[in-house]
Amino acid sequence: MNEPKKNSITLIGAIGLGTGVMISAGIFALLGQIAELSNQWIFVIFLVGAVVTGFSAYSYIKFSHNYPSAGGIGMYLVKAYGKGVLSSTGALMMILSMVINQSLVAKTFGSYTMQIFNGTADQWIISVLGVGLLIFALIINLLSNSFIQTFTSIMSVIKTLGLVIFAAGGLFAAKFAISLPETSNSLESLNFAHYVAATALAVIAFKGFTTITNNGDEITKPKVNVGRAIIFSIIISLVVYIVVTFAVTTNLSVSEIINAKDYALAEAARPVFSGLGLWFTVILAIVATITGIIASVFAVSRLIAMLANMHMIPHKKVSKNIRTQQQTIFYTVGLAIILTILFDLTRIASLGVFLYLIMDMMIHYGLAHKMKDEIKVNRWIVWTAFILDFIILMGFLYIKITTDLLVVIVAAIIIIILFIIQNIFFKLKEEKST
Repeated sequence: MNEPKKNSITLIGAIGLGTGVMISAGIFALLGQIAELSNQWIFVIFLVGAVVTGFSAYSYIKFSHNYPSAGGIGMYLVKAYGKGVLSSTGALMMILSMVINQSLVAKTFGSYTMQIFNGTADQWIISVLGVGLLIFALIINLLSNSFIQTFTSIMSVIKTLGLVIFAAGGLFAAKFAISLPETSNSLESLNFAHYVAATALAVIAFKGFTTITNNGDEITKPKVNVGRAIIFSIIISLVVYIVVTFAVTTNLSVSEIINAKDYALAEAARPVFSGLGLWFTVILAIVATITGIIASVFAVSRLIAMLANMHMIPHKKVSKNIRTQQQTIFYTVGLAIILTILFDLTRIASLGVFLYLIMDMMIHYGLAHKMKDEIKVNRWIVWTAFILDFIILMGFLYIKITTDLLVVIVAAIIIIILFIIQNIFFKLKEEKST
């Protein structure tokens, strides 16, 4: 069954896992949300998001070079902060941000699938379709590593080529007259904080590269290939985001993108490709979301299993016949199903921003300050990554406080609950050992 196995994932397979998560969430789920906060500057926001991600990726590459492991981010936090409440809480925030990404992609799958039937106002149908996708991903993840990496790699190539064809068709229809999209008058009051908040969403569109680090010691020559896979995944995703954004914005105004934000690409396909094009785009979205979910579940289950095996989180095996890795797959998918049912796409993405950026700052601080004598790094790059994360987190927090305070409260409650649970867990663990 699907247990961590050294040298079971090739460089191409690792790139497939990374792009599989990134492209599905980034372009299909977040394009409309980014448009809401940036008006006509969507493609610029993706570029800035890639730059911020590039600084962040440096820290993960340095950690992976020294400590390649299955469940890499958990190991990085342990090396920086020790086996305790802080490192385990940070790892759980990362786990939740990735599970949130799964529910985001699952919901996107439902939204695009319903476009075949001219859309629907019934959110429960979209949620049911998303839950079905998550169950399918669970079944696939109980298979072998070689099957998963082959499946995700092939599907990632298909969806990338498909998106390039979509972009080429959109640009051809516009006679390659690339220009800024028509602005939305309702968004003329946007200020600097809105653009910063949009950048936070763009960073989430690239965060799928962390999937690669969670399969560290399973990748062939991990000290070299983890870094290569991260870099190639970010570059490939950026190119796809930019060309697809140009194709969409040359055929839809910002207002139209926002109105169809949960299925913007499908809406852009209607005037360009008519009926057949809509089917092509929806099928493409289905392929992209399926690979994104499978790759994400694959990585998250390893991170949870590593924490469980290190006795850093509450965990009890339900049966001797069920391995830890298999059990954590059920944890992962079960939680994603709950989030898919409870939240809409915008709030799901917002929760992911808060949890991921806080954890990301912990990684940078741990590398620059806690590990300064262990790992040789350019500290200016690491501190720049930390500061950039802080700026976009504050911008996003400000916008959400003024527009959707509930999601801020929910995010804060989640973080506090995680901290309390881990604090109690380690206190009980210490009492048992004495």
